[in-house]
Amino acid sequence: MPRPVSRIAPEWWDYTTLEPELIRDAASLSESDLAGLSRPGFQVVFYDTLEDFYLAEALEYIHAWRQATADDPVGICGPIGPTEQLPLVARLVNELELDLTHAHFWGMDEWYENGREVPVTHPLSFERADRELCFSRIRSDLKIPESNLHFPKADTADYVASWDTARCAVMQGGQGDIKHWAFNDPLRREGAHVDTPPSAADYRKLSTRVVELHPLTLAQNARTSGGGNITMVPLQAITVGPVQTWKAEKVSIWHAGTHDNPLGQRLTALMISKGIADSSVPMSLLAEHHNVQFNYYRGGIGSCDVEMH
Repeated sequence: MPRPVSRIAPEWWDYTTLEPELIRDAASLSESDLAGLSRPGFQVVFYDTLEDFYLAEALEYIHAWRQATADDPVGICGPIGPTEQLPLVARLVNELELDLTHAHFWGMDEWYENGREVPVTHPLSFERADRELCFSRIRSDLKIPESNLHFPKADTADYVASWDTARCAVMQGGQGDIKHWAFNDPLRREGAHVDTPPSAADYRKLSTRVVELHPLTLAQNARTSGGGNITMVPLQAITVGPVQTWKAEKVSIWHAGTHDNPLGQRLTALMISKGIADSSVPMSLLAEHHNVQFNYYRGGIGSCDVEMH
């Protein structure tokens, strides 16, 4: 049977091209069902308050950076979306007087426009958000050396090479409406992938690169960061690839309920738990990573019951 055509953007792959039975199974999952999806290599964790949720996310930075030494530099790869953890990271570093001389940080992605990464003056710049919300708030005697801050650029060579200069203890991420981590979106339905999306093995070969963004990703970023003004959202981005993701010792995904919806939060967990890796749902490829944790704010998982609003 041929795969269904996307209900969102017919020229693209996305989760609406999955078998309907899988989507129905995901929609039927209760909170306790979600918790029961944990298995070796995949852990599901719940937090009762947003304060606890974002503090736990911030503490992953601290736990990673505390491991860093001159002989074993250690870092974390972090997202913009969510961002609420970033000021907490700075406050914890300052309060604990944590010396970050040997710590590293990798930004997950950056917008791409006019043949280059957007400048830090761009209102949506991810590097700007990281610096303003976190790194500029850390005491000067504790801060990470500038050479240990790695932000994606249009010329990806230095960024890719930086992944071999330190150990990545954890890669954090959110989950977008299109079920991506970073900007690892589904691909267009064209060329060799007209009838089937790329295999999981082929998608995992992708490194840090410039990507074209799925229309749903553009709409989401307009909604969450631009007041709905989709005209200000660049059509492309530079994103950390699966190659770098599989260098991270742990992948930690944070579901606050403000980015992806109740179905999405269930679908990717079900696919990872059951080992269903399908590149039309890029997050599902984490089924093949050895250490993944999904973190849920209990009040944000919602329900897939039909309600008219």
